[in-house]
Amino acid sequence: MITTKILIGYAIYLPIVLFLTLFVSKTLFKNGRIYMLDIFNGREEIALATNKLFETGFYLLNIGYALLILELHVTSNSYQVLIEKLSSKIGGFAIYLGIMLFINLFLFLKGKKKSAQNRRQAIANSK
Repeated sequence: MITTKILIGYAIYLPIVLFLTLFVSKTLFKNGRIYMLDIFNGREEIALATNKLFETGFYLLNIGYALLILELHVTSNSYQVLIEKLSSKIGGFAIYLGIMLFINLFLFLKGKKKSAQNRRQAIANSK
């Protein structure tokens, strides 16, 4: 019976973490496109390619981590214990995704700042 509860836990956990990863990724990289275009001075082809590479890396890193922490230890036959374990596991993953989101935003902003600095430098050099 405990094995059944663990399988139920996996059946709940996997779709939720995959959905969270897809949702955060689509939101981040849809809006990150604007930053990439600015960073690459409107060169759309390289901006979109770079954004797609970041998105692919984001998927690999986060889905890989979700699978890495997949293990559920349910020692009781209680659904309460299963729900508590799942909430802890999914909550921890959501916090991790939030941190990854802010790291990516930081990188976008850092790239935007560097791009603006390079443009100012180019203007100063051309005078």
